[in-house]
Amino acid sequence: MMEWKVLKKENIVLTGFMGTGKTAVGRQLASRLNMNFIDTDVEVEYATGLKIHEIFKRYGEQRFRAEERTAVEKAAGFRNTVIATGGGVVLDPENMQNLRKSGVIVLLEARPEVIARRVRRHNNRPLLANRERLIERIENLLQERAPYYEDCDCKIDTSDLSIQGVVDKIVAVLRERGWEWNLK
Repeated sequence: MMEWKVLKKENIVLTGFMGTGKTAVGRQLASRLNMNFIDTDVEVEYATGLKIHEIFKRYGEQRFRAEERTAVEKAAGFRNTVIATGGGVVLDPENMQNLRKSGVIVLLEARPEVIARRVRRHNNRPLLANRERLIERIENLLQERAPYYEDCDCKIDTSDLSIQGVVDKIVAVLRERGWEWNLK
């Protein structure tokens, strides 16, 4: 793992597979730490005027990843911001290089069956649109992405935690590592 720098008002970047809680945790974490919040998927949708699944359907994953790279580069330029990334952001080394320049990388993880339960509630996950053998598909994607997810400063398993529990755990790690924040 990378060694954390003790910096005041740096970004916190949440990475991890879809359904691990990046957006929900990011919003609460930003509020708790009195920081801004940005979700790179929302930024892609705003920039294109299309939902993520529409981009995939009309233009394919390659176009989405190009839009995502632009959103990540923009987000990495902010300060005092919690950045929730899309699950595949880690696949592009340029994304991770940009995000690491401005912040600490926190990987949110969850067991495949928990991810399946969470994503079943939404019909907007293009890579998991086929509901047959969903857990197997999740396991395969997790295995493919495992080496990329290792590029993080700390890992938090969200499987058995509430959103607030995950936020509390992140804050505890930040405090333990000497980060100074105006905590609410």
